[in-house]
Amino acid sequence: MSWAFVFPGQGAQTVGMGRDLAISYPAAAAVFEEVDAALGERLSATIWDGPAETLMLTANAQPALMATSLAAMRALEAEGVSVTDAAFVAGHSLGEYSALAAAGAISVADTARLLRIRGEAMQAATPVGVGAMAAVLGLNFAVVTEIAAEAAGDEVCQAANDNDPAQVVISGHKAAVERAVEIAKARGAKRALMLPVSAPFHCALMQPAADRMAAALSEVDIKAPKTPLVANVSAMAISAPGDIRAQLVQQVTGSVRWRESVGYMAREGVTGLVEIGAGKALSGMARRIERSLECFAVGGPDEVKAAAGALRR
Repeated sequence: MSWAFVFPGQGAQTVGMGRDLAISYPAAAAVFEEVDAALGERLSATIWDGPAETLMLTANAQPALMATSLAAMRALEAEGVSVTDAAFVAGHSLGEYSALAAAGAISVADTARLLRIRGEAMQAATPVGVGAMAAVLGLNFAVVTEIAAEAAGDEVCQAANDNDPAQVVISGHKAAVERAVEIAKARGAKRALMLPVSAPFHCALMQPAADRMAAALSEVDIKAPKTPLVANVSAMAISAPGDIRAQLVQQVTGSVRWRESVGYMAREGVTGLVEIGAGKALSGMARRIERSLECFAVGGPDEVKAAAGALRR
């Protein structure tokens, strides 16, 4: 089989994630220690003990999810699995940073600091209440893109996440997103609902955050990843550090082209995905995109052993 390693994005976080990995694998525990040191605080205590309200804050959730993903990757490595066993790595939104850290393109410490900056910048880009996001189920990306444009008027409303053939997330000014929800319902969406998010991610309202990330990324050493990255912005494999740097900036305001990314990997011969970190959302999306894909979610020690066994078949 040919495998891709994929890394989850915001929304997958739960209090207690990664604790069992840290208990079972010293290399996993070391990741949390490294992230704590990089941030100058015990983020691991928030990850494992809460409160949930603190973990949910964007500036905490982003480095926390990366730490959990990298802990799971280190656990896999302890079981004899390397990132080079994968044909590609990819991550959903912030998960792209986890993928790059796993592939050795950016150090864990630099990734933690970048995600703290990214979370703070995305939260600060728009005043609370100005922006919103909504999920549209049952309509494809092309239709939802038309709906967003119709709803925008003189405001921002964009298709932000193309998750799978029947799940698209829109983002922008709150009133425009609310208009899009009503249009989507009238166009036959199975469901269209506002999401409980703190900011309108992946749309033009995030330009201040993109500018902040351009400055932060310019100061970080980025190497060619050991395994090619299938990027959110282009839905194609990239390895050149300059391309990675540019697309990480573009990603802040651009759409997450996840459906296309999974399709690209399947066309390139990938037959299975290993979802590394918290939750199983990407595995569910992958099966809806390409039913033939074999998927493993790796969030705890038992799942690490199961995935390692499958990868060694």
